[in-house]
Amino acid sequence: VQLQASGGGLVQAGDSLRLSCAASGRTFRANAMAWFRQAPGKEREFVAAMRWNGGNVGRHYLDSVSGRFTISGSNVENTIDLQMNNLKPEDTAVYYCGAVVRVRPIVSALRTVSLYDYWGQGTQVTVSS
Repeated sequence: VQLQASGGGLVQAGDSLRLSCAASGRTFRANAMAWFRQAPGKEREFVAAMRWNGGNVGRHYLDSVSGRFTISGSNVENTIDLQMNNLKPEDTAVYYCGAVVRVRPIVSALRTVSLYDYWGQGTQVTVSS
């Protein structure tokens, strides 16, 4: 299984970007998919996640991006997007998408890096002031 992230770039503060992540390879149904980010010298940080639980879909966000970022996607197609509006310099990082397949995670676990079974290669987002 491979996750391919795309859509990063160099923008100015206040601009928007849309990141996309698509899975390929072995067929699977994700129980959750998420975006994390990692700035230089910092640990990988949870940004947003979608969790599929039966017929219910939950969306969860890092507090500092709530209201600016919107996650969307499908666990049938195993794709997720991240619409990022009103970008700030502190959003600068490499953004990674991840997928949880082996377990059905509880909401509080979605922020845990080790929970994710598959990761994309990362896409750079740079926001200038």
